[in-house]
Amino acid sequence: MSEPDLAGRRPRLARVRRWFGAQPRAGHTWPRSAAAWAVDAGIAAAVLAAELGGSHAAGTWNPHIHHHPAPGVLAYVLLAAGGVSLLARRRYPVAVLAATLATAIGAMALGADVVWFALTVAFLTAVVARERTAAVASLVIGYVAAVWPPWLIGQANHASAPFALGLAAGLAFLLILGELIRIRSQRAAAVALSREEELRRRASEERMRMARDLHDVVAHNIAVINVQANTALHLMDRQPERARSALVTINDVSKQALVELRSVLGVLRDVDEASRSPRSPAAGLARLGDLAEHAAAAGLTVRVEEGGQRTALPADVDLTAYRIIQEALTNSARHSGGAHATVRLRHGADALLIEVDDDGRPGTRPADQGGGSGNGIAGMTERAAALGGTLEARPRAEGGFAVRAWLPLRRSEA
Repeated sequence: MSEPDLAGRRPRLARVRRWFGAQPRAGHTWPRSAAAWAVDAGIAAAVLAAELGGSHAAGTWNPHIHHHPAPGVLAYVLLAAGGVSLLARRRYPVAVLAATLATAIGAMALGADVVWFALTVAFLTAVVARERTAAVASLVIGYVAAVWPPWLIGQANHASAPFALGLAAGLAFLLILGELIRIRSQRAAAVALSREEELRRRASEERMRMARDLHDVVAHNIAVINVQANTALHLMDRQPERARSALVTINDVSKQALVELRSVLGVLRDVDEASRSPRSPAAGLARLGDLAEHAAAAGLTVRVEEGGQRTALPADVDLTAYRIIQEALTNSARHSGGAHATVRLRHGADALLIEVDDDGRPGTRPADQGGGSGNGIAGMTERAAALGGTLEARPRAEGGFAVRAWLPLRRSEA
């Protein structure tokens, strides 16, 4: 079912469920809003008006065709009691069904002719609430009372065969109608539950994506700032010019960190399009040179090698590749103890291959692989997996660390 169709049908299904009190067997509740109370009160008032007015009119206009006494005060009291009981049909569908059945039969025995409206509403409520046994029993009892009235035993019974057959067909149709309403209401509830679960899943994925972005932005830039701050502290007195250069780098990196943090957190804010417009180029391989410069500021020389025919990458692949390289270089600068790193990009027709190697000390590992409590490798792996790709991170035998990522292009474009 398409989303527009579902959106158009859901209000109608909700109204049907409110009218007939569609509640699960285990948890019947009173109406929870003034609108629901108003609906139930309106249904009860309409039923009362139809039954009381119809029975009075039938007895007044055709006083000679009845073979039972004209309706008296007690008959009208029973009809009123049955109609008023509909106010509790949501919480007590079986009890209200029994009450309306008893009042209908009693009022009919006392001369009333229009007695089945309250019972019909209570019957549909019971069917939708999955009280099928009680609903079918009420049909049988009502049918017997209408075709073979017990108060006419020993008298001429005018319930003809066509009347009996027609009534049976009408009651069968009523049962089918109730089942259809129940099935549609359950289907609507299942669809609503599925949509809620999908929304929760998307929200969870969005939180994970934002957590990865925050980690990448903070970890990379803070690593550079930390290195430069230490440099400035050590050289402030002996080499003030180099200390000044380190402070300039800290200033530039912190500005970029603020911009990227703002872009990540902007989705949480209700701001206009102008304030959400980016203040710097979007993160992607086009900014690979900036990553190399920041790594150099942190003491890590980066060489970039590219192979294959470079083409425009899908936006999510471009961003993921940038973040993976960013995290890999951050780990190299913080944990490997090396001075050089190599970034290799292999452009293929269907995939992008990324390799990041450094020349750090043998046996060194990033935080989330034994060197601390970070989440860098896990975040890179999640990013690659989100595109249907793979990522492998391991120490190199000759020293340092290696990251290999394979990112497919076609799945992302789809």
